[in-house]
Amino acid sequence: MDGDHLHAGTRARHDRVDAVLDDFFALAKRRAESVGWRYVDLWSVLERNSAGGKRFRPRMVFTAYDALGGTDDEAVARVGAAFELLHTALIVHDDVIDRDFSRRGIPNVSGSYRDTATTAGIPTPAAEHRGMSAAVIAGDLALTGASRMLLGIGCQDHVRTRLLDLLDEAIFVSAGGEMVDVEFSLSADLPTVDEILEMERAKTAVYSFEAPLQAGAVLAGAGEAVVTAVGDFGREVGVAYQVVDDLLGVFGTEEATGKTTRGDLREGKRTVLVAHAATTDEWFTIQPFIGKADLSEAEAEHVRGRLEVCGARSFAEGLVEQHARRALDVLDRAEVPESLREALTPVVQDVLERVR
Repeated sequence: MDGDHLHAGTRARHDRVDAVLDDFFALAKRRAESVGWRYVDLWSVLERNSAGGKRFRPRMVFTAYDALGGTDDEAVARVGAAFELLHTALIVHDDVIDRDFSRRGIPNVSGSYRDTATTAGIPTPAAEHRGMSAAVIAGDLALTGASRMLLGIGCQDHVRTRLLDLLDEAIFVSAGGEMVDVEFSLSADLPTVDEILEMERAKTAVYSFEAPLQAGAVLAGAGEAVVTAVGDFGREVGVAYQVVDDLLGVFGTEEATGKTTRGDLREGKRTVLVAHAATTDEWFTIQPFIGKADLSEAEAEHVRGRLEVCGARSFAEGLVEQHARRALDVLDRAEVPESLREALTPVVQDVLERVR
């Protein structure tokens, strides 16, 4: 899933999504001029925060659409752009919830507005409030922009309605998953592995895998059996992907993930690793370090060792393999055409490769 390995056709599609987004933001900034330069600035910051990603969700749209014989490059680019705007909205809001002011080492929307305020001499609490307020507004704009993007697609009315329904369901379920994640973080009781998996499916897998794949299939004119199948595939591979993220958040490298491998432990993030470890005799040697804000590298290494000894790492790796197999089993269904099977099998292989 590394953007550096995209073949020419896929890169051309990604370039088309970028062009659609460029047009979207250019129009928004022109409209914002009537409100004032401060509003134009907000749109510019939001645009910067939507740029430079791997366009992973559009890739899911393209994969299903192309495999099912779709030929309308403009329409599929707009669907891909809609899901990219949704992704932007959700990560902007997620950073507010997590009180993060940077992403991948650079200021996010909250951080950009906080930093300009502190530079102007505004006290830190007020500057941070300014940043988070701007991010809430920016995230809302990206959400509505995703819906507007789909409304502008040249397709039959029933197809557009179905696409809007998929987008709405993705937002609805993701919001629920985010709320559950917030509740998990505040509760003294640790959730079970099954509860973690359901939260991760709702928070991320639906909007990142299930809905984009289904949208590509719907736009290509696929029947409901195929649309259901790609959704089932997306659910399984999406859960596998999130468990891989749990593993990489502790056992990965900063070069590969773009973030510290102590972050999840310091935050006390509820992951399948933690949930499994809590059921073992090793938990008493691990628990004191989960959520320790000043966790040292030596302490993190101790936790990693205990997670291996108690079997949490191998358990999580087994979950990845299990859900990957389930995803491949979906592709064996009679209603899945060979072209779609060939297109989606590498998605599973890419997920597995991330954890090897």
